[in-house]
Amino acid sequence: MWAAAGIVHPLCPVPMSTKTSLCFILNKQPPFLFRCRPPPLERKFRVAASKKQQQLRELNTPNQPDGESASLQEKIDTGDDLGWLPSFPHVLIASSSNFLFGYHIGVMNGPIVSIARELGFEGNSFIEGLVVSIFIVGAFIGSISCGSLIDKLGCRRTFQVDTIPLILGAIVSAQAHSLDEILLGRFLVGLGIGVNTVLVPVYISEVAPTKYRGSLGTICQIGTCLGIIASLFLGIPSENDPHWWRTILYLASVPGFILTLGMQFAVDSPRWLCKVGRLEDAKKVIRNLWGPSQVDKAIEEFQSIIRSDGGDLESRWLELLEKPHSRVAFIGGALFVLQQFAGINGVLYFSSLTFQDVGISNGALASLYVGLTNFAGALCALYLMDKQGRKRLLVGSYFGMAISMFLVVYAITSPLDEELGQNLSILGTILYIFTFAIGAGPVTGLIIPEISGSRTRGKIMSFSFSVHWVCNFLVGLFFLELVEKFGVAPVYASFGAVSLLAATFAYYFIVETKGRSLEEIEMSLNSSFPIKDK
Repeated sequence: MWAAAGIVHPLCPVPMSTKTSLCFILNKQPPFLFRCRPPPLERKFRVAASKKQQQLRELNTPNQPDGESASLQEKIDTGDDLGWLPSFPHVLIASSSNFLFGYHIGVMNGPIVSIARELGFEGNSFIEGLVVSIFIVGAFIGSISCGSLIDKLGCRRTFQVDTIPLILGAIVSAQAHSLDEILLGRFLVGLGIGVNTVLVPVYISEVAPTKYRGSLGTICQIGTCLGIIASLFLGIPSENDPHWWRTILYLASVPGFILTLGMQFAVDSPRWLCKVGRLEDAKKVIRNLWGPSQVDKAIEEFQSIIRSDGGDLESRWLELLEKPHSRVAFIGGALFVLQQFAGINGVLYFSSLTFQDVGISNGALASLYVGLTNFAGALCALYLMDKQGRKRLLVGSYFGMAISMFLVVYAITSPLDEELGQNLSILGTILYIFTFAIGAGPVTGLIIPEISGSRTRGKIMSFSFSVHWVCNFLVGLFFLELVEKFGVAPVYASFGAVSLLAATFAYYFIVETKGRSLEEIEMSLNSSFPIKDK
């Protein structure tokens, strides 16, 4: 009778039936309490069932290929989130170039003595330093040139072109019989590495789905760690075999061939494809990597950005002086200045001496501990990047690095038991490297392409990494001299102070990019775009 009168019970969103009203009259338990508001567990099952029915309806749409339907069905059945999987092989191939980066960082650690003895410059510390540092000069030039190559060729072809100096440099270094030849080989390798350090984060940021861009972007950091570890393992026989250095340098050419072949099967950036007018190719890449539902939205965003920036294929360097690109270029350069002057390369260099204080006299073994710590931190970053966000990881990482440095300073300057002081130094060093690998290492390279505009992304990355290589060179050049003049404690204290400054800078200048497409980020940072209500 309540239903006839149009009365609605407050707990039930629909009018009660005659049967329900009769229950009230007979003073029985009203069934609407169960029908209209089921228990929490039942509601959860109903929501899950409705979501599954919606996904199954998507499976039956005629626009979806059979292969994708089957994969989606498998995803629904297992309950796993596998949205990262289509992009993973392409990211993995690109990250193999970071493996080369790490390999060439560590490959000269052990064999440099054998190389100097065989090529006739043993005992000349200046020449030994030149053989190592010529690599950084090549990397600086490679970083500067990479932006223009990406604009003209796209990421995929740039990868393949860049393998030429990587392969040639490794082979020339391996068969070198004079100082000039080893310098030429190291310069060519540095040239290729400089291009790749810019290219890899740009490529991953543009092909990875928005939801997984942070985690997939961390894979390149893992590739670097694995390359360092591999070179340290392979360098162990060089202590007994004076000619082993040729073998491990020849081996450095193998990943270059793998990268060339793998990029033949990789996709190009859908944003670059859209920019050069290959719209159907861009749609195909988006459909395969991000899913059919993302095609129209992504293409609309790409074209909106292209219309805004004029649609020219190649940007100009002077555009980095114009807003909003100038702000992003400043942030990118500042992040790398702070990263390098927070002392990562100095601490890595000095860590072997720190380990010697506690009885680990084998330099390769000490470096291996450092490499494994770096790898463990990168694995944590892989898990946390898309959960905690870039800004929080970056700020927390620098705070952790500062605490670690101050812990080492306390261990050195306080009148502690010698064994306790050494153990605190080891703990501070390990903690510093671990916290760096969680945030300051991977986030810095990832956040810059995320906040850069599509038009100037390559050039801003080129500028930022060129700053990185200059600062890297300066720290390596003056670190030991500063330690000899002022001592370890003041230098490490300055590293801690810079880490605190970097945490403050990140807190005030970095915007959170987690869960936002590159186009959404660009529109939010560019005042020329109207803000849309969501």
